[in-house]
Amino acid sequence: MAEAAFLESGPADALLGERALSKLRWRCRRGLLENDLLIERFFARYAARLTVGQARGLHALMDLADNDLLDLLLWRKEPAVDINTMEVGEVLAMLREGRQRGRAYALDDGQNKLGNQNETF
Repeated sequence: MAEAAFLESGPADALLGERALSKLRWRCRRGLLENDLLIERFFARYAARLTVGQARGLHALMDLADNDLLDLLLWRKEPAVDINTMEVGEVLAMLREGRQRGRAYALDDGQNKLGNQNETF
């Protein structure tokens, strides 16, 4: 994880510096448009108050293949044991924020008639 050396210094609750944030944004570029849209929304909401610990969690998620990441973001599955840390869980919840209403509706419906209709990117 040499490329993440910029995340190894400082306490987990310290705010991420501008240079580290820029490197993290670059690391988060994806090949799947849906992932890029969700990640860009995440940065629009949280970039100014992102912590080192949250950046570590996001960096760990970026090691996943695009389709595996999308499955996590769309609640299709939960993180594998090897990456299921507090930092990953926290940032995954932040990434999923705003998608819970559509997911809850689909689950309450029982037949999933509307699928992802209530979900927005």
